[in-house]
Amino acid sequence: MIPAELLPLVYDELRQLAAAKLAQEKPGHTLDATALVHEAFLKLGGERSFESKADYLKAAAQAMRRILVDHARARKAAKRGGGNRIQLESGHLAVLPPENDVESLDQALAALAIEHPQQAELVQLRYFGGLKLSQCALVLGVSERTADTWWAYGRAWLAVKLQQE
Repeated sequence: MIPAELLPLVYDELRQLAAAKLAQEKPGHTLDATALVHEAFLKLGGERSFESKADYLKAAAQAMRRILVDHARARKAAKRGGGNRIQLESGHLAVLPPENDVESLDQALAALAIEHPQQAELVQLRYFGGLKLSQCALVLGVSERTADTWWAYGRAWLAVKLQQE
């Protein structure tokens, strides 16, 4: 299916996930949930097709990640250093990255993807896509137990990587 056909099927779900993600961001964020979903839709393009809703959700999570990282980079470039902190849910990462340093998280996630692509994809779906662990398991086609193991490993790996920086 092409994105234009899939969007009506997943729009409300994506908007709720985007709203949950943006609720964790610093107040005064210039993006809102609707804008984030629309930006993600535009990033996915109209010519690309997806086999299933799960494939579309994966791609949308990755697009939202890129949008939020690009937004953080632009904000950081404007401030030339920032220095504030973002609040992550306690269940997300063991070590909190500095605010506006979604860039560091993105770099660490890219490094994780080289060594452990499945765990990186799960972290991306969970953190940037806002999916629950059971939803991630469904999207990735693995058991909830496997997803839980990957989530624990990915969080620990990222915590070590972020502490090194």
